[in-house]
Amino acid sequence: MNTIKLIAACALWISASTSFGHEKAHHTASNSPVVKEQKDWGIAGDAKAVRRTITVRMTDDMRFAPNHIEVREGDTVRLRAENKGKVLHEIVIGTKAELDQHAELMKKHPGMEHDEPYMAHVVAGQKGDIVWHFNRAGNFDFACLIPGHYQAGMTGTITVLPRNQ
Repeated sequence: MNTIKLIAACALWISASTSFGHEKAHHTASNSPVVKEQKDWGIAGDAKAVRRTITVRMTDDMRFAPNHIEVREGDTVRLRAENKGKVLHEIVIGTKAELDQHAELMKKHPGMEHDEPYMAHVVAGQKGDIVWHFNRAGNFDFACLIPGHYQAGMTGTITVLPRNQ
């Protein structure tokens, strides 16, 4: 009976370390300059240009609060992600198609290291920022792409209103 318990404990430990391997991935802020690559949903912003900070809370019920953000084309916004849960969460901005694709990749490679200016990885009890310049009007999305979180509905939407509306 003790052998079975040992095998079960080892299996649980191995599956937990592989399931949550993303938590051990390197996601610290880099001192290197941010690469400003135009995306459908905007471009990395300059912290000096921020005129508004929007706080988004992440919880272990796999939800964002708020789960809808509205900004205006031309705004540079600081999205401050607060992890109110006990596990790692992230916030990634993108289109639904790009987030779907990235989520599938994360399921296949949960320990994958990645860091882009449109994402913030936030350990439990901490905060992380995205500074983003919304230079294109439209409807976009944000999500936590950690395996299981996205699939559980940890998503939100961003409406970028046209500049002259």
